Amino acid sequence: RLSCIRNNIWLASCGVLSSGLAVLSSFGLMLFCGVPFVVTVANAPFLILGVGVDDMFIMIASWEQSSRKKEKSSIKALLAETYAEAALSVTITTLTDVLAFFIGTWTAFPSVRSFCLYTGTAFVFCYVYTMTFFGAILVLNHKREQGNRHWLTCMRVEVGEDQAENSCLYNACCIGSCSRQPSQPEAEHPMSIFFKKYYGPFITNKWIKVLVVLLYGAYLGGSVYGCTQVREGIDLRNLANDDSYVIPYYDDDEKYFSTYGPRVMVVITESVDYWNETVRLGIESCAQNLE
Repeated sequence: RLSCIRNNIWLASCGVLSSGLAVLSSFGLMLFCGVPFVVTVANAPFLILGVGVDDMFIMIASWEQSSRKKEKSSIKALLAETYAEAALSVTITTLTDVLAFFIGTWTAFPSVRSFCLYTGTAFVFCYVYTMTFFGAILVLNHKREQGNRHWLTCMRVEVGEDQAENSCLYNACCIGSCSRQPSQPEAEHPMSIFFKKYYGPFITNKWIKVLVVLLYGAYLGGSVYGCTQVREGIDLRNLANDDSYVIPYYDDDEKYFSTYGPRVMVVITESVDYWNETVRLGIESCAQNLE
């Protein structure tokens, strides 16, 4: 936003900070509890950032809608209305993510278990910080706007006759508008207007509905076919702890034996009398025939 009063740069930055706090809290708690930190856990902050920023936008959008509907309401009423609109979406998103990752802790792979523990716990902290820390930031930013304070310096912007001789650039940067008037609450966001007036009526047309159903059927069919073509391509080294003996084993195996192809193993599933010389000779003969 061009207005130095309605600019929400600090609000957005605090939303990202909220996700960062969630990552720090989760990693600190897991390390304190002795959960191993493996290389795959380094991907967790990107997942948390994506969900945290999404929750931030939901909260901001709900706050702005509440502000437009109830311009003269108290801050408590605005915040209550915001949570009533946004908290359900944020809660459902968090619950599904946390459930998915905590189910992943049942795996037998220690590295995957650590990754799911770190990430699932981070989602819990992300929800807590969104509902507490970011809600408080919304209120502080609203008070700053109500006080007509600059977004960067938080200094009160005074509008009077003495600013009439200043340039438009000065007024825009230090007052909030070229018209030398205090910034007023902005109208509905252009993107909201687009979806309400154009996209909504377009997508609810009966022929468009039929087309969407057909496209979804084609997408679903392609997805089912794609699932049948999935092949294993994971590097098994990434599923081991950083100090596991498996990692140098796979490194040496790839370095010295990759040209020979996969090994063939024979497993004897029955109880065998290895002390019997005849049995041992039979096993050796079987191995020679296989070779």
